[in-house]
Amino acid sequence: MNIVKICKDAKRIGIGGHIRPDGDCVGSCLGLSLYLKKVFPEKEVKVFLEKPSDHFSCIKGFKDIVILGRAVREEPDFDVFFAVDCGSERLGDAERLFKQAKVTVNIDHHISNAGGTGTCNYIDPEASSASELVYELIEEDMLDADIAAALYMGIAHDTGVFRYSCTSPKTMQAAAKLISFGFDFPGLIEETFYEKTYVQNQIMGRALLESMMIMNGRCIVSYIDRKTMEFYKVTGADLEGIVSQLKLTKGVECAVFMYEIRSLQYKVSLRSSEKVDVAKVAELFGGGGHKRAAGCTMNGTFHDVINNLSVHMEEQLEEAGA
Repeated sequence: MNIVKICKDAKRIGIGGHIRPDGDCVGSCLGLSLYLKKVFPEKEVKVFLEKPSDHFSCIKGFKDIVILGRAVREEPDFDVFFAVDCGSERLGDAERLFKQAKVTVNIDHHISNAGGTGTCNYIDPEASSASELVYELIEEDMLDADIAAALYMGIAHDTGVFRYSCTSPKTMQAAAKLISFGFDFPGLIEETFYEKTYVQNQIMGRALLESMMIMNGRCIVSYIDRKTMEFYKVTGADLEGIVSQLKLTKGVECAVFMYEIRSLQYKVSLRSSEKVDVAKVAELFGGGGHKRAAGCTMNGTFHDVINNLSVHMEEQLEEAGA
């Protein structure tokens, strides 16, 4: 895919990522935006996202993100619109902008979006992250410290700082090239990945304290309801990292964390080791993701959700002989 060729005749270029944007979503969208603004300084380039965590405010271009809402719904049509780190169905209010653009481009690494949803698609489920794919599409001589920082952050977040199985030699080579631009990469990861506010640590502690082991200790689950979120004055963005922390429990093959979006509806995050493909489980409930990290939205009580998920996870564990 040649991004420059695709955008050559465009006057207005839009970029959108998935709802509840994580580090990879923010990094890949901003990295692509910075690159396009550098190549085409005369063109209008806008990034549309649901409000990201302020942890990512250190990335250049963060303050220019257009937050999804009424203003987005009134935005004029674009010549080219990119859906990054997701298919068009997960763009939220920006989905209309994508569908009405003259040319649509989809850059994604989720196996649940293997076919792509654009007129031009760059999809690689084997890639560690959307940021790695954006890196592959950028000419090396156009990289700079700001673009490199955005893409490095995205890669680091989606690989769990290079701990997850999606990390490949190609991923490490890309990361090595990016840090050669001289930005403070240890500080960047400390600020955007590890650092938590006092309240975030409190709510994580609450989730860990109230977690439960199921399936003979092979799975750990926890949830936070709306009442608790309101008590601590937190949003879904403040709950990032809880499911990964649960997954670190010795002896478990998979972890489930959910928080209540509205009455009897939960945002569910799934993590696994080797024996459970959580993307397959999430897809059964309208979600998706990666083999080791996926998510979906489910209705019912907490116990309903866990019962429905555990049936499919247990089937995979039994097939694997666990």
